[in-house]
Amino acid sequence: MRRRWMSAILALTMALALTACGGDSSSSSSNDSTPAESTPAAPTVEIPPVEDLTGTDTSAIPGLEDGVLTVGMECAYAPYNWTQMDDSNGAVPIKGSSEYANGYDVMIAKRICEAYGWELEIVRTDWNSLVPGIQSGLYDAVIAGQSMTEDRMEQVDFAGPYYYASIVCVAKDGSPQASAKGISELTGTATAQIETIWYDTCLPQIEGAQIQTAADPGPAMLMALETGAVEFICTDIPTAKGAVAAYDDMVILDFTDTEDNFQVDEGDINIGISLKKGNTELKDAINKVVSALNKDNFDNLMDYAVSIQPLNQ
Repeated sequence: MRRRWMSAILALTMALALTACGGDSSSSSSNDSTPAESTPAAPTVEIPPVEDLTGTDTSAIPGLEDGVLTVGMECAYAPYNWTQMDDSNGAVPIKGSSEYANGYDVMIAKRICEAYGWELEIVRTDWNSLVPGIQSGLYDAVIAGQSMTEDRMEQVDFAGPYYYASIVCVAKDGSPQASAKGISELTGTATAQIETIWYDTCLPQIEGAQIQTAADPGPAMLMALETGAVEFICTDIPTAKGAVAAYDDMVILDFTDTEDNFQVDEGDINIGISLKKGNTELKDAINKVVSALNKDNFDNLMDYAVSIQPLNQ
């Protein structure tokens, strides 16, 4: 669980919007009584206030001696994280660029930093560089929608979970796949993001799936579905919510409450914050903040992130 395609689509969306709203200047005279449409306001997010932990001595935490929490993420995996051109909705500057990062992961990172009075530094990198970056000390933490799988836990430590993400499929509305009531009824071409449980563990459980090459970067799986290169994709519920918010011809296939569903471990759906092995001090500090939120709080914050993601504006 992503990348540059979002900027291109956002630019196209903005261009089309300007074309639609511009037109002949004579059409917008003072005699036009049609009221202008307003952009719906984002929903209010209801979560507990941040606990004030600024009196805690965190100077001995490895990596936090300077009071700066450096966080790695793709900045291209809405609604977890994305890139935007300004600081609207609380976006944070991306190190080494004139752009800003926002999304659920950024909101969680900001909450952690606010609690302790740390400065937040966002570093943009690709998906495959997240774990190596933690291991090499390039970032203090990775907050990027990573599942807490056994394989990853052998390479890094995890704080959290900071979200619980059930696994679903996404198909085109009106397609044969859209009527499936379980994974046993799914057939056709499919893909998911490279090096994820969606591709490695879940898609192989669908006997009727004709599994295509893994999508790299992640958002390429949405483009594959939108263009008809595949008939359905497998992903997690936040990514799926972001997809249907951006594409009105896509629908979510959620088999969570059925017996005909994916068989996954708890770690596969628990989303965590990865840290360098042995950095228990930072893990404990982050867990103290994250544990103050429950599943409903996580869901409310994620729904807010979906509502303000660039492709939904």
